[in-house]
Amino acid sequence: MSTPIKESRAGLLDNVPAQGAAKKSRGGAADPAGGEGRVLNVFSHGFLALWAVLIVLPLLWIILGSFKTDAEIGASAWSWPSHWGLDAFTRAWDKGIGDFFVNTVIVMAFSVPLTMLFGSMAAYVLARYDFPGNRFIYFLFVGGAMFPVYLALVPLFFMVRNLGMLNTYQGLILVYIAYSLPFTVFFMHSFFRTLPTAIHEAAVIDGASHTRVFFQVMVPMAKPGLLSVGIFNVLGQWNQYILPVTLMQQQSSTDPDHSMLAQGLVNLALSQGYAGDQPALFAGIVIAMLPVLVVYLSFQRQVQAGLTAGTLK
Repeated sequence: MSTPIKESRAGLLDNVPAQGAAKKSRGGAADPAGGEGRVLNVFSHGFLALWAVLIVLPLLWIILGSFKTDAEIGASAWSWPSHWGLDAFTRAWDKGIGDFFVNTVIVMAFSVPLTMLFGSMAAYVLARYDFPGNRFIYFLFVGGAMFPVYLALVPLFFMVRNLGMLNTYQGLILVYIAYSLPFTVFFMHSFFRTLPTAIHEAAVIDGASHTRVFFQVMVPMAKPGLLSVGIFNVLGQWNQYILPVTLMQQQSSTDPDHSMLAQGLVNLALSQGYAGDQPALFAGIVIAMLPVLVVYLSFQRQVQAGLTAGTLK
């Protein structure tokens, strides 16, 4: 009775070396999937490196040009300036860039906070409360995000003119808010839906009103999303050009010039003609891009955290 058992054990032991050899052969063979992954990794990193070069080189060229003279800019694009001074920045500021900078800051000091307030309130209601027409209103906002602003310039101009708000801060602030609301509502709607419902229900049971629940409970929890969409709104409104060109027009020579920064840079380049002050123009571009560059680099981690927070909850 014990002979078959011993033979079977012997057969199993005889198969162990064969199995080990098979595993070694499989482990020693080339993995096609791993090779393809390495090739894809090298391609993606190479593309990102090329993209970084295409972004950094123009920025470096503009910064170097702001410290050069006209002769040095015409002689060599990549040579180092002979004198590192801020004369070009002073001339650019005196030629109107300072006024355009202040105008842009004044408009965005109201447009960005109001956009965040109205957009987050609308997104919160659409995400957390069911009522007739909820989805219809939500898709109206989504449709507004896909609607090109160029198609609305003519009726928008006549609407703002009929309200008497051409070349005024108030008119541009209202238009900026309306222009940025669709994306803000779309972004924050998805974020508010990921927040835990138990905390909201606990606050309601404790007797908190809807307003208090929103401002004291939901808004602090949605801080990463608010910060991310706020940065996008700052970048989009700071670099806006077509809306200021359409709406910030002087009605007479006595009206103040409320041009925005991007609009002012173009006007500065056109007014110089062929006898232009190229270093001052480059300095104006540096002044225009420096604030948004500092803001993005300072809050880059928060932006990334806000974009991924909705998927990790």
